[in-house]
Amino acid sequence: MSTANDACPSPKLHTRLRLWEFADRYVFEPVDGLADLYLSVDRTNGSMKLVEELPRRGPSTNPKVRTVFGVIGLLKLAVGTYILVITDRDCVGSYLGHAIFKSTGLKALPCNNTVNTSGEQKKLETQFSELLDAAERTIGLYFSYDINLTITSQRLHDLGDEFKSLPLWKQAEPRFLWNSHLLEPLIENKLDQYLLPVIQGSFQSIHAEVGSEKVNVTLIARRCTRRIGTRMWRRGADPEGYAANFVESEQIMQSKEFTASYVQVRGSMPFLWEQIVDLTYKPSFDVVRVDEAPRVLERHFHDLQKKYGAVVAVDLVNTHGGEGRLYERYAKSIEPILSEDIRFVHFDFHQICGHIHFERLSQLYDQIEDYIKKHKYFLVNSKGEKIEVQTGTVRTNCVDCLDRTNVTQSMVGRKILESQLQQIGVLGGNNTVSDYPAFDANYKVLWANHGDAISTQYSGTPALKGDFVRYGKRTTEGILNDLWNALARYYLNNFADGTKQPWVRWAGGKYLYFLHFYWADVLKDMQQI
Repeated sequence: MSTANDACPSPKLHTRLRLWEFADRYVFEPVDGLADLYLSVDRTNGSMKLVEELPRRGPSTNPKVRTVFGVIGLLKLAVGTYILVITDRDCVGSYLGHAIFKSTGLKALPCNNTVNTSGEQKKLETQFSELLDAAERTIGLYFSYDINLTITSQRLHDLGDEFKSLPLWKQAEPRFLWNSHLLEPLIENKLDQYLLPVIQGSFQSIHAEVGSEKVNVTLIARRCTRRIGTRMWRRGADPEGYAANFVESEQIMQSKEFTASYVQVRGSMPFLWEQIVDLTYKPSFDVVRVDEAPRVLERHFHDLQKKYGAVVAVDLVNTHGGEGRLYERYAKSIEPILSEDIRFVHFDFHQICGHIHFERLSQLYDQIEDYIKKHKYFLVNSKGEKIEVQTGTVRTNCVDCLDRTNVTQSMVGRKILESQLQQIGVLGGNNTVSDYPAFDANYKVLWANHGDAISTQYSGTPALKGDFVRYGKRTTEGILNDLWNALARYYLNNFADGTKQPWVRWAGGKYLYFLHFYWADVLKDMQQI
């Protein structure tokens, strides 16, 4: 068994680079004192190598110079190659003591100086320029130079020192490594100090006092890259069992030198179904290849079990209409694999809670409380000794896995947090988060922001029902915001998302998911109206 002394630490990632833009090459000069070599990228074909010094500069050479904070990777398109760099960042908090940054500026640098400029080529360049413009406005990208942000704190704790000594890109969970394919050229050139793993999702944290104790809560969303696409244009699961809008949400609590976490997941109902956009407000649902539903669903839950242990699947859709048909297919397809470790709970959110009585979610919690208590959460003391281990997760879905799902996940997260704080003595046995109004208010905002981020990346607007998550009640302003956001979703689904989906397929190959997420942000300014 390797120890910390046996393992050779991997080279530190560069945190700040001076970018020199020469006529024939880009040169990245580390200015963080971590290395003396420079990364040179050819502007004609994107080839790269390490060099010992900058090119000579003379009277006729006047390179543009700027500071960048990381290389996202290399994007190869029909019109040429582009290197994507982070031009701005914000520190948004820390993950287990390591700084986490949000990308607030991206730039696509062209490496196509020798590309033929025929009429057809110019047409392609114009069309792809829209993709690249959208690429530079991508939202929700997070990274760390020091710690693997793609995996949960429980898994990080269990990994050996030898694994932790690997470069961060080698430690990354492939499902959540947003720029995995973009990094391939850097991996081939063994540029470990430039290989920056990035996730798409959300990172939120709050710092508060509960009585005399300080409590920090962090909430991370990790979006899966395996079945991407916009809301109505990407539903259900693919034949391999990967579900649309699959997101892992980890809530981390730190107080009194204890660290605890709890992981939940959300994702589209995991069988083959679709929703054909036809200008109606709610297009009809269509289950396709019905006979394959049990096999696809089994693959999905088998994968969840390998990664999370036991699973309780909470289905929040209606029991009537089109949603009802999806529920019936889900319930029938999952029945053969139900066991002690796979449970299915249906809760008709709209029928029971309506539009204002979300406190009735307590009825759902009553149905899954025994499961949650049985499978615990992760908890370690100041010495890093495990006190509790999470052995199962809650998988929640509605139709979009956004609005009803986020309300429900926030309820589960609150119950877990209260249990953790009670166990370490911050809360008394009969106390709840609601007994501390300032902490309670901050905690609600934490989950509301979490839901808005996931919703914006999948549907184009913040989450509906967000006022309940944010304030604990429905408000007139919240209902009006929901109406506006619902109309915005209708517009995006019918007049924006469909036009970009063919571009995704046409671009093809390994960069499929990358192009999709960027193109999806073209109209992001509308979301802020």
